[in-house]
Amino acid sequence: MRIAIPLAGGQLALHFGHCEHFALVNVDPTERTVIAREDVGAPPHEPGLLPRWLAGHGATLIIAGGMGQRARDLFSQQGIEVIVGAPSRSPEALVADYLAGALRAGENLCDH
Repeated sequence: MRIAIPLAGGQLALHFGHCEHFALVNVDPTERTVIAREDVGAPPHEPGLLPRWLAGHGATLIIAGGMGQRARDLFSQQGIEVIVGAPSRSPEALVADYLAGALRAGENLCDH
C-alpha cells in the first residue's frame, strides 16, 4: 500500500491542489508498519493531472485536508481511495494514526 500526502512546509497541505511536495509512504497494512518514505516535488498545477500522476507513482490512498469533488471522482476512477478533512500534521503522525485506525477525518477543507 502506498499513501500519498500533500505537503506544505513539511506538514499536510490543507489545499490539495496547491501543495509543494508529496510524501509517498509505503506501508504494510497487515503489520501496520511503515516500510519507506519518498518525498517528490509536485508537478505544475494542471486540472486532472494529479490523479494520473499519483497513480503512476503507485499511490493507493491519499490523505488530504481538502479536495474538490471533481478531483475526488478522478482519483476514484484511478482506483485511489481519498480521505479528506485530515488535520495539518506530519506525514509520520498521519500515517501512524491511519495504521492504528485512529485517523479522524473531518470536514472537507476545500471550498470547491
